Amino acid sequence: MALSVKLQARQTQNLALTPQLVQSIKLLQMSSAELLQHIGEEVEKNPLLELDDGYSQEEAAAPRSPQSNSSGDSTTERRQSDRSSDVSSELDTSSSALEDKLGTTLENEFDGDRSGGEYRQERGGIGGPDFSLAAPSDHDIGDYVAGRKSLREHLGEQLALSRAEPAMRMAAAQIIDLLDEDGFLRKPLAEIARETGATPEEAQEALRLVQSFDPCGVAARDLPECLAIQLKEKNHLDPAMECLLENLQLLAKRDFDELQHLCEVSFDDLMDMVDEIKGLDPRPARAFDTAPVLNIIPDVLVTEKPDGSFAVELNPDAMPKVLVNQTYSAIVSRDDQGKEQKAFMTDCLQSANWLVRSLEQRAQTILKVMTEIVRQQDGFFAYGVSHLKPMSLKQVADAISMHESTVSRVTTSKYVETRRGTYELKYFFTAAIGSTQEGESHSAESVRQRIRSLVENETADKVLSDDAIVDALKAEGIDIARRTVAKYRESLHLPSSVQRRREKKALAKRR
Repeated sequence: MALSVKLQARQTQNLALTPQLVQSIKLLQMSSAELLQHIGEEVEKNPLLELDDGYSQEEAAAPRSPQSNSSGDSTTERRQSDRSSDVSSELDTSSSALEDKLGTTLENEFDGDRSGGEYRQERGGIGGPDFSLAAPSDHDIGDYVAGRKSLREHLGEQLALSRAEPAMRMAAAQIIDLLDEDGFLRKPLAEIARETGATPEEAQEALRLVQSFDPCGVAARDLPECLAIQLKEKNHLDPAMECLLENLQLLAKRDFDELQHLCEVSFDDLMDMVDEIKGLDPRPARAFDTAPVLNIIPDVLVTEKPDGSFAVELNPDAMPKVLVNQTYSAIVSRDDQGKEQKAFMTDCLQSANWLVRSLEQRAQTILKVMTEIVRQQDGFFAYGVSHLKPMSLKQVADAISMHESTVSRVTTSKYVETRRGTYELKYFFTAAIGSTQEGESHSAESVRQRIRSLVENETADKVLSDDAIVDALKAEGIDIARRTVAKYRESLHLPSSVQRRREKKALAKRR
């Protein structure tokens, strides 16, 4: 067959992601903290964007509809017109305008040394503006607050005050640098000696030196050694306690009979030893944890109305309002500019308008999804987790005519504040557990909480095994397998029935 060249017209369809669409998708899946950071960066690099700090919280939190958008636009236009008049008046820098604005003449002289402070204009009084000399504001309260020391700095100061030999001091400094976030030394001591050029004896002495520092228990190589250091500091490390520390795995299994036999102590003495171990710190460096504490800012607020229904509103603290300074754009566009300057201002204006529209669309989408979640999970908001229903992303997406991926992005890293606590939006989407009757299926989260309730209410003479929990749940109409009960129990950090029986018997014997 001969090859030939020919032209052919073909029509196809494909989905192209524009930069604006990519930006909208990114904004939709951002958390409140990421959104605030992103908006701050955009305001810094775009001269036409500004944060509106003067809007009321009721205006920011109110749900927006197409009708309310028009009123909001009119409000924005009215503010921008007011700002336009203010900017126009501020641009007038003639002597007469300044004298009228200040209420005085420019030849006035003020007493006092101007180098030590700045003049502050105070409004009020019948005689017009009043000028006074203000103190310099170069100092910050943060300058007088002591910085938080790290664990290495805290231990380094103690090492500097010690009388260790140079070789031992070098090995001790290396040990301090190798401590992890919990204060443990994970590297073998022989390698530390080889790296620092110290002898094994000097490295061992350096380790003992660091272990004598505050906080007590630091530089331990495992948990038993950490607890032993703290007990030795209290002079409570006797042979029975050493035996208990060597068998911590039995303590985790609640095997008190075997521990009592190994330690050769009475049951009451064993319980006293266990209580003392519970009072120790398994993470001695936790006080020097420098990880920042992240506060959750809820994106949505759900409140109960007097008639029993629920109101869904956006949190104004998590939804900053961004405005486009049309006045500044108009003033700059009237000036004579080059081609590059005009193109830059045009791009800034388009980017600013698109960001404002994307933020508004993001807020409406979050509000729409959360409203549907509250509608389908009204039992949870009224009565608690026991009335949580199984729900999937597809159910919400079909109800509000959105794509499932959009609902997934909306519910990622978003939080809602209710009278029952603050929850991530993903919390309300749980798997379904079948029912033994013809009723509705049960939520996996509600079944998990029911297992916790059964375990917490059991008595010492009647500890429920996993099979017994399955029978109890089936009596309540929940069709669940034993392996599922075991998986949920382990996710709740509940010990097995054997361990719980030992612990409850020990508590009952102690009483």
